[in-house]
Amino acid sequence: MQQFAKFIYFKLLGWKLNGEFPGDLKKFVIIVVPHTSWWDFLLGLLIREVWNQQINYIGKKSLFDSPVGWFFKWTGGAPIDRSKISDTVKATAQIFEEREIFRLSLSPEGTRKKVEKWKTGFYFIAKTANVPIVLVAFDYGKKEIKVSEPYYTQKNQEADFKKYHAFFDGVVGKHQ
Repeated sequence: MQQFAKFIYFKLLGWKLNGEFPGDLKKFVIIVVPHTSWWDFLLGLLIREVWNQQINYIGKKSLFDSPVGWFFKWTGGAPIDRSKISDTVKATAQIFEEREIFRLSLSPEGTRKKVEKWKTGFYFIAKTANVPIVLVAFDYGKKEIKVSEPYYTQKNQEADFKKYHAFFDGVVGKHQ
């Protein structure tokens, strides 16, 4: 399957890779920016096969209880209760504690629409679970996926976010 994924990614689509996926790490948060299209999910599934690595995501619990719940589990999804009475950060950090391998991929934008400010949940999930953050850019302009080194959160959230935003400078999403 990996060779087929590489053929599609590199030859058919003509995309490149910039950076190394930290496959030796078993637990971390991956933030993917920008998230402007549902195609990003398919590109994410494809690059996961290229890297031949387990990559997960979280979704509302009701999705996993639906007739297509098997699909979400098969693609690496983990159900989470996102109701107002639950603490999503703590619940997600608990998944990190329970699993041997959990690489949580999510979009800090929280939507496929253009936003001025990221949501901060990914940051507090990483901090609470004591796992690093890996930055991944889906740059449709360059037809490239760019991967950072793992970063642990520091005491200065503003400085951390400045570093994260700098990594994504100039990256072009599928839709602007």
